[in-house]
Amino acid sequence: MSKGKETPRQKMIGMMYLILTAMLALNVSKEAVEAFKKVDLSLTKTTANYIKKNDITYATFDAATKENPEKAGPWKTKAYDVKGRADELYNYIQDLKVEIITTAEGPDSEALLPDNQIDINKVKKIDENNIPSEILIGANQAGKGNDLKAQIEDFRSFLVETLEGKDFSAERSILDILNTDDPQNLEGTGTENWVNANFQTMPLVAVITILSKMQVDVRNAETDALNFLYTQIDAGSFRFNNIIPTVLTNTSYVMQGNEYEAKVFVAATDTTQDLEIFVGPYTTKTNPDGTPLYEPSSSATKLPIDRSGVGIYRVRPGSVGEKSWGGVIRMKAPDGSIRTFNFDQKYSVGMPNVVVSPTAMNVLYQGIQNPLDISVPGVGSDKLTVRMTNGDIKRGKYKDYRGDYVAQPRTVGQNAQIIVSANIDGKVQSFPAVEFRVRRLPDPEARFANMKEGNVLKSVAAAQQVVTAVLENFEFDLTYTVTGFTVSINDKGYEITAESSNNRLTDKQKGMIANLRTGQKLIIEKIKAVGPDGRTRDLNPIILKIN
Repeated sequence: MSKGKETPRQKMIGMMYLILTAMLALNVSKEAVEAFKKVDLSLTKTTANYIKKNDITYATFDAATKENPEKAGPWKTKAYDVKGRADELYNYIQDLKVEIITTAEGPDSEALLPDNQIDINKVKKIDENNIPSEILIGANQAGKGNDLKAQIEDFRSFLVETLEGKDFSAERSILDILNTDDPQNLEGTGTENWVNANFQTMPLVAVITILSKMQVDVRNAETDALNFLYTQIDAGSFRFNNIIPTVLTNTSYVMQGNEYEAKVFVAATDTTQDLEIFVGPYTTKTNPDGTPLYEPSSSATKLPIDRSGVGIYRVRPGSVGEKSWGGVIRMKAPDGSIRTFNFDQKYSVGMPNVVVSPTAMNVLYQGIQNPLDISVPGVGSDKLTVRMTNGDIKRGKYKDYRGDYVAQPRTVGQNAQIIVSANIDGKVQSFPAVEFRVRRLPDPEARFANMKEGNVLKSVAAAQQVVTAVLENFEFDLTYTVTGFTVSINDKGYEITAESSNNRLTDKQKGMIANLRTGQKLIIEKIKAVGPDGRTRDLNPIILKIN
């Protein structure tokens, strides 16, 4: 971080470091050297704070990537590349600190803690000034201080490349923090080698403190890079100042019984942006970053944009059939780049037409209400006039069947016609009649114990109370009522019969059934039933064998 961004705590640490370094150069007392321990402890705390702060930023990258992998994922990858390089340099410096103390005090030094950590207060040879120079400078200027300098410079170059020249302030801060230029010598007559200036003849505790400061610098530079990378997640995202409720439908009309589907959402626009919408042919190219670039052709038409940032497209089709249209939306992103979006749409143009469809059958049945859907695409049902030949038709519903109308034909064998006219824009338009055949309702089948023939257990037969009539596999759920029947059995060669004048078994009939033996036949015949058309029908007999 540049000097202008330093906190008061950082300024204090920097001043203490400079003062103590100057005191060492003057060969002051051992008490002054002890003060370096306090500076090192402060630097260690600062490093820990940077690590916590950076960990929070990494967690923010993780959350953003989970929410939007495509948008945040590439920047998360770059952030973790920074983390890997920063950890590598930080750990290298820590290894140097451990090596210096181990060489000076041995591997059993009380200052060496688990996990490669150091307790500066337990270092005994704080004023040892030969070993740090031997390790970092070396007899022939080939010490590990040169490797440290090279790694700092490599890390610095990596961070600057990561910024891509997009954040001058962060770049200047990183160059300042990780500066390895040779400094002026004390006499002011020239420069001194960076490694010698930092580590030559310095007491052990001073070298440890200097290395701790470099670790702070590493984490500080890491923070600058992370802050830049996080801002890039939304750098190219649009900001909007106007929200428009929007409904998109797949059709402007729908027949009853079918689904009406609509997409309801909010569209966001930025009225401060110079939005451009072109309708017509366009070409597709590829940007350097791999994203598509759409360019309208010279024949494309530019739409006018209203105050809410919406373009209005109007056209009067001259022919029927499917029509296609589309174009390009062009606008400037917050990062200054031009973003383009293509769109393609279709719609159908048709002649006005009438639709009359039976919802439960392909004929009309006499004596009942037949539900019908009647509609004219694009015309409201209140604009329709409907008539019927050979019968009556009216608005309404039949039970739970779909349909705006119910038709009741009169004469079986004579076709019925549905005639529709519509008021379209104030003019009455008639449509060709739709013809239906008229048929009589089919006869139901009689049932006893839900059977019309076969074997039946005596206990099941004796438990029955009624005879029913069922119309199977028919489009309507119609009810037929049995109005009479006869029960016949053969007892020792004699035929015994008993009649019922409704659908229920009489006491005599129940007694006859109760006295049946295995192998005897139960015959229910002369069954009559009345349907919804009011006609009385003679139904098939029921013949069952007692088990």
